[in-house]
Amino acid sequence: MASVPAAGGQSDGATLADQAYQEITDRLVTLQIRPGEPVHDGRLAADLGLGRTPVREALKRLETERLIVSFPRRGTFATEVQIADLGHISEVRQELEPLAAARASKRATAADRDRLRTLLTRVEEEAQGSPEHGEIGLLRLDMAVHRAVYAVTYNPYLEATLVNYDNLATRIWCLFIDRLAGLEQHVHEHGQLLRAVIDGDAAKASAVAAEHVENFERAIRSII
Repeated sequence: MASVPAAGGQSDGATLADQAYQEITDRLVTLQIRPGEPVHDGRLAADLGLGRTPVREALKRLETERLIVSFPRRGTFATEVQIADLGHISEVRQELEPLAAARASKRATAADRDRLRTLLTRVEEEAQGSPEHGEIGLLRLDMAVHRAVYAVTYNPYLEATLVNYDNLATRIWCLFIDRLAGLEQHVHEHGQLLRAVIDGDAAKASAVAAEHVENFERAIRSII
């Protein structure tokens, strides 16, 4: 299994384009690059300490994932966050998140479960006190948990699809983060998910994942 970095991190053996992709994705998803803001490859390359070529490769990938958009003679921009897409995003996640959780619980190796236990420890530590790295730190932990579960499905198509939709969902969450209560509880739910996957309880993992997606949509709709 490829290692699963915290959002924005670099996994072992990642290419420079992979590194650029991870770093830029993190900035787009957590809205450090705001919706509608211009995205300059040269500026990003300098900021990340990378060449323009890996940054351009990353941007091409991000365009296919609807995180950026390019217009002839106008440039490249972070896509707007479309709240109208919430229902469509949730519809996909409500089907695929439980599937991924169930598959992960069945397919995770002993080494995978050890890595998930390490992640579970992080979740439990955050749930017991004030978040060490604030709201953005919690969001990155949220993304790390999702990606860890997706990875141990050992289905690259399912994994890639869910990473894409989780990115889009997290952007919506970030847009309203200052008005949303219970982010800690939202992340704490991942403890239940990780325990179910570690224990190999497919039915429980599927049910927790489904509830997690439902709670996410309910929280957003309560304030829009």
